[in-house]
Amino acid sequence: MPRLVGLMAVDARASARALGLSVDAPDRPDFPSAVVDHVVRQYPQPGTEVPRHSVVHVWFDLGPGEGGGGVRERRGPVPPPGGPRRELREPGPPPAVVLSSP
Repeated sequence: MPRLVGLMAVDARASARALGLSVDAPDRPDFPSAVVDHVVRQYPQPGTEVPRHSVVHVWFDLGPGEGGGGVRERRGPVPPPGGPRRELREPGPPPAVVLSSP
């Protein structure tokens, strides 16, 4: 397995293809057209023996301000600020309870 980390997408595809491997990017549906994005992670790791025609999975860093590569999980809406709040009493003796008889 070659080291693809640090290579641009176009070079990672060419290096893998030269060894009879396929490259897949699970976080990039547009991977076949990606050119200058840099590989930041790969699986299997460099140096691992794999059979010819195996698939190498790579992930990319999209650059500053674009969130980086990786699988994203959806987050639900955040509740609005505020809402009911309960004010706690100052510490001290409990209030007296008055019982009335009928």
